[in-house]
Amino acid sequence: MTLPAARGLRIAAQWLLPRLGAGTPVLERSLSLSHNRNTVIVERWWKVPLAAEGRKPYLRRRHKVYRLVEDTQHKPQGTMELILTKTVENLGIRGDTVTVKKSLGRNKLLPQNLAVYPSPENKKIFEAENLLRQEGKLEKLQTKTGVMTVKFLKKCHLEVGMKNNVKWELNPEIVCRHFLRNLGVVVSPHALKLPEEPITRWGEYWCEVTVNGLDTVRVPMSVVNFEKPKTKRYKHWLAKQAAK
Repeated sequence: MTLPAARGLRIAAQWLLPRLGAGTPVLERSLSLSHNRNTVIVERWWKVPLAAEGRKPYLRRRHKVYRLVEDTQHKPQGTMELILTKTVENLGIRGDTVTVKKSLGRNKLLPQNLAVYPSPENKKIFEAENLLRQEGKLEKLQTKTGVMTVKFLKKCHLEVGMKNNVKWELNPEIVCRHFLRNLGVVVSPHALKLPEEPITRWGEYWCEVTVNGLDTVRVPMSVVNFEKPKTKRYKHWLAKQAAK
């Protein structure tokens, strides 16, 4: 192998290797919604000789030259495995691992929260859920959780911050994000109901949340001017100082 070729492979390896060590971002939710992408497989051009027991192998310059084995990003379009989070007609029920076309998974199932990637975290969650279902404890757990959620929502007041320098109209997706951010409650858009008249101004409103498809709770909602968390903390501190 000529020197220019080795130098080119070394530069390619330096571009490829950081992607192998990079961590995959994981959302702070009960289910992992991320998927490993842009993965490449490389191997050393020259094999590293064995080292004595307890010692690290000695790497020469040629051992830092790699060649590309496979680039998974440019694989032909095919199928993908997913775990259903809801019952989908002609596919399966919640917890089933299904193989579907990538177009169906990426355009429908994943955007509509009907499925998630079969990551180790997600598999553990659904294995535990299936075990509870077999023991007959899942329905009791869901009922108990639903009752606790209803009691919690009855005591809540939701604050939604909207900016004043752009035109906006409140929709279920925005309100659901504020439920998760401000109250720590995961609410699906289909389980949320807003007033029929469009909300485009600040003021006092309401929204209705349906828990487990059974109980509906009306939660008071204030639409206010958006403020950064740092500004809110500073105003809260000022109020405390004034009260002393």
